[in-house]
Amino acid sequence: ITGTSLTATSGYASNTGGGVVAVIVGGTTISLPNEQNLSADITANAANTVFTVAPAGRYYISYHINLTAGLLVSSRILINGTPPASSIIAPVASLANFNNSFIVTLPAGSTIQLQLFGLLGAATLLGGSVGAALNIIRLS
Repeated sequence: ITGTSLTATSGYASNTGGGVVAVIVGGTTISLPNEQNLSADITANAANTVFTVAPAGRYYISYHINLTAGLLVSSRILINGTPPASSIIAPVASLANFNNSFIVTLPAGSTIQLQLFGLLGAATLLGGSVGAALNIIRLS
């Protein structure tokens, strides 16, 4: 098979160190500093909270958030500062685990962030395992 592999644009980043996320109603971005495996065209900012995807295309995005205790908090992805509805998990009862995936078309230079929102309080990520993770894979 010849040609360019589109899935060569892909990335994974996680938070395995745990820690407390001070959640505010408007949203708090989760840092993903551990076990990063990012292709050259996906970069992270210094805080590991904003991931910039250079090429435009259709992308499969998934995330996982694992808390030490259930909370009535919501999760979402922000793309260029706006959350696609398909990325939001807004439970009516407390959850400790959030898992979501969706396909979206991204313009060149898009930014992606993982957030908890909707609660004023503290959420504790699991430590020593995946407390939070983000996957980004270009499909076309």
